[in-house]
Amino acid sequence: MLGGKFPRTRLIWTGAGILIVILSVAAFLTLRARATVQPTTVAFSEFLRDVQAGRVKHVTAGTDEVRFEHVDGTLFETTAPAGYVASNPTFVTNLTDRGIRFDVSKAATSHTGSYGALAVALLVFGFAALAVYRMVTGRVPTFEKARTMDPQDATVTFADVAGVDEAKDEVQEIVDFLKEPARFESIGGRIPRGILLVGPPGTGKTLLARSMAGEAGVPFISASGSDFVEMYAGVGAARVRRLFRDARKQKSCIIFIDELDAVGRNRGGNSMSHEEREQTLNQLLVEMDGFNHTDSIIVVAATNRQDILDPALLRPGRFDRQVTVGNPDIKGREQILKVHSRKVALEPDVELRSVARGTPGFSGADLANLVNEAALIAARAGRKCVRNLDFDAARDKVLMGVERKSVAMSEKERTTCAYHEAGHAVVAALLPDADPLHKVTIIPRGRALGVTMQLPEADRYTHSKPFIESQVAILMGGRIAEELFLRQVTSGASNDIERATELARKMVCELGMSPLGPLHFKRPSSAWDSDSRASGFSEETARRVDDEIRTVVMKGYETARQIIERQRAAVKALAEELLETESVDADRLKQLLAESVMPVTPSTSSGQDPLPLSVREALSEAALN
Repeated sequence: MLGGKFPRTRLIWTGAGILIVILSVAAFLTLRARATVQPTTVAFSEFLRDVQAGRVKHVTAGTDEVRFEHVDGTLFETTAPAGYVASNPTFVTNLTDRGIRFDVSKAATSHTGSYGALAVALLVFGFAALAVYRMVTGRVPTFEKARTMDPQDATVTFADVAGVDEAKDEVQEIVDFLKEPARFESIGGRIPRGILLVGPPGTGKTLLARSMAGEAGVPFISASGSDFVEMYAGVGAARVRRLFRDARKQKSCIIFIDELDAVGRNRGGNSMSHEEREQTLNQLLVEMDGFNHTDSIIVVAATNRQDILDPALLRPGRFDRQVTVGNPDIKGREQILKVHSRKVALEPDVELRSVARGTPGFSGADLANLVNEAALIAARAGRKCVRNLDFDAARDKVLMGVERKSVAMSEKERTTCAYHEAGHAVVAALLPDADPLHKVTIIPRGRALGVTMQLPEADRYTHSKPFIESQVAILMGGRIAEELFLRQVTSGASNDIERATELARKMVCELGMSPLGPLHFKRPSSAWDSDSRASGFSEETARRVDDEIRTVVMKGYETARQIIERQRAAVKALAEELLETESVDADRLKQLLAESVMPVTPSTSSGQDPLPLSVREALSEAALN
């Protein structure tokens, strides 16, 4: 049906474009012709002298403006005194007696109105042409095209992708199929048509897709999911059709759709999808079903929101293979650092293994940023090679923020900050389930006035209940130090309290780490769901949940208070060191704690519960060491 209408549509649209161009050129030439010759402005007295000398042959006068032409054709203009032409009847008589042609002109008009009228006319005509095109074709013209990369321009291969060995193994057979499709077809094998790369941002999903095309030596056609989302009906579906039509022109190719969730959201329900988005998704589903068994076309998509994708996309025959691309482990981080440091001059003693050990949880993009920041720091310092200290500074900058040396704190604020961070550090150092301390500083970084930084010794994939309780106690350590040493509380602990409360809420409501048992208590997703029925539990249960959250926070608060009360000397020594040097690293922290931590003996004479046995043993061991 569209095949019969397309030539007439093309003719109408082409004719409209030619007409717009002709009108524009004609209007431009007309206005330019009017403004080509500009007269020279002279004084009125010079005009009178030229008349007396007989050098004027033509005069055009308005209210006060006078234009005149010399015998040689030169044009001039001048301004007469107010009312001179109207109140001086001899002016015209004198000109006619001398044989000078005299004309009267209307007030001069500006070409601005002409330009404005032309712009409005062209705009109206453009909308009219667009309406005609829409009525004939039923859609809006689309000019965007997907980006196509030829095989000879593909420079990314599997050698440039590191830290995702399992994901590379998953897609290796796709590359083999694109290289030798006959080997698979000879035994009746059907290769997956759709590969969905799932993982958090920055893990290398796009890079992995590009490396597949580079390894297979096939064209790489890429588009973003947002490219298909338009306000005009039919545009998104038309772009999907064009994308797959261009792909079918190739013998073999890879279609890559980044951010698939922008167009593949779940239809219906509570999603914010609209009819145009759903039509675009329907077209995508139809195109993926339209492959022949001989088509060597692989559709690769990437998303970090797999939970909101429409189930129809994930069924076998469409995106029937899902590859998880997660954050790398220590071995993967070392490989990624080697890839990104190829073009960076490193000192011979730089150990990328130790850098990888100190960056748990970093994604591939984070590690690339780390290498770049280290190179910039070395360049600013005037060095030609990157050292270990540059990587340390870059890591601190990425994790804790940029140093704000311009912030001038008063001595009272510095003291408060020093005792606050010392409280965090002492509690973190003496709790056996906490991560080791890396650095404590009272130099403002990012949005914080001071930072206590911990680094795990190994990658963590799960968190135990004692570990989370230790985190709550560490967060409470800053507030406790302020209360015990400075006899005050400040707003500096607001973020600590917020984070501690959130950890306690997750323990109770999501992780089942409370006397309420292994139950999940839904949190209201919006103000409209704030009533107890939408929350999924009764008001009585809500009160018990609140009580358990408070119990977890206050337990951490009490643990931190008892540690700091027993280790006043350690907190004071560390705070004084911070006031003097502003930053204390891990080695200096160990030395200070070894000198100032006192062993603890259990005592219940006060009627209060003593510290847990594991905490007392840790305090005693720290004092002995």
